Amino acid sequence: MRIVAESPDHPEVRALLAEHLEEMLRTSPAESVHALDLDRLKQPDVTFWTAREPGSLLGCGALKQLSATSGEIKSMRTAGGARRRGVAGAILGEIVREAGTRGYRSLFLETGSQDFFAPARRLYRAHGFTEAEPFADYSADPHSVFMALRLDSNGPVSPASTTHGRTSRNPPAGH
Repeated sequence: MRIVAESPDHPEVRALLAEHLEEMLRTSPAESVHALDLDRLKQPDVTFWTAREPGSLLGCGALKQLSATSGEIKSMRTAGGARRRGVAGAILGEIVREAGTRGYRSLFLETGSQDFFAPARRLYRAHGFTEAEPFADYSADPHSVFMALRLDSNGPVSPASTTHGRTSRNPPAGH
């Protein structure tokens, strides 16, 4: 699997993003769907990645800059035939690494509260995200779960393991 930053304008990527938006609209009320459209994903404050194998798009994800020290994870999607192969975890890991490289101190995300989104919430928790208050322009919504990950220069910081000024690191996913 190869993860690369690229434009979301490729027809195969556009189709995956359209499928993502359609599924979000089937699962959540329209006012609770916060997926970015293609034009928004191409803006300079958004970096977009794909995961591919030769001849096959496996998934995608994006990082939107919120401030000089924080970002938001957007448009995480795994193609149907690539699910349960670690694609989302690999993309998320790349986004977290990039956030650290940029010097971000916090990463945020919004996902659904319905059972449909339980696998996504498990993935984010496995990578150290914890539930948080609404951030940026979001407001409380019973259809949304807001999550955050604190970062420092060494990577993710586990809030549950911070004691007496010492902080333990989250182990890499899969360990």
